Amino acid sequence: MKSRRVLKAALYLLCIGGILAALIYSPLFTFRQLVVRGNVNLDEKELCEIARIRYGERLFELKTDAITINLLHDLRIESAVVRRRLPNKIEMDIVERVPVATVACDYGYLDFDRQGKVIASYRTLKGADIPIITGIKLRDLYIGDDNGDPQVAQVLAFLGKIAPAEVGQISEVNITVPDAVVAYTKGALPIRLGRLDGIGEKAGLTQDFLQDQKTTRHTIEYVDFSYDAPFIKLADKTAEGK
Repeated sequence: MKSRRVLKAALYLLCIGGILAALIYSPLFTFRQLVVRGNVNLDEKELCEIARIRYGERLFELKTDAITINLLHDLRIESAVVRRRLPNKIEMDIVERVPVATVACDYGYLDFDRQGKVIASYRTLKGADIPIITGIKLRDLYIGDDNGDPQVAQVLAFLGKIAPAEVGQISEVNITVPDAVVAYTKGALPIRLGRLDGIGEKAGLTQDFLQDQKTTRHTIEYVDFSYDAPFIKLADKTAEGK
């Protein structure tokens, strides 16, 4: 009786294993569709190459943790979440690294993302698509390295909290005097930030101001967000608490 029960259990497990094997190796469960969210510059073909996956592979043989590691090894990708979706789909949620500021270095210039990673370097200054941080020159940093300067880190954190459309209106952030940091718009309008504390609040004020600049008719001399009561200096008067 006992041997019969053991035989039945073995046959049951064998049947289950056969069914699972049939499902795993079934053409129904092969990788045929990639769904990507969040990608900007990287297309599906490039992401497949980076992730080291190919259409037609068995879906259950594609390990999502290995795919994620492969993606994160590419400097262009900040974060990635990978999921399998039956019967034939891989889903990726991607955040690409984008430059938020340029800083001079001992051999040229470096582009940093919001996390402080060097994602590009070059010998001559390019076009002013992103702000340049002036008043400092970094040394011994190369692509893939992380920033170690606390002042630069504060500026990157500040810029990282502003929407990309508004960051594009800033041409420079001068940190020569740490207690009197000044950002300049592309129209050379000073935004006085003072010490870079309260970064979230100052970033919000700066973003609101830059958005208003698109529609305002006033001529503005400067704005000052370095005090508890920020104000805007118009050409003929001061508007407090704007």
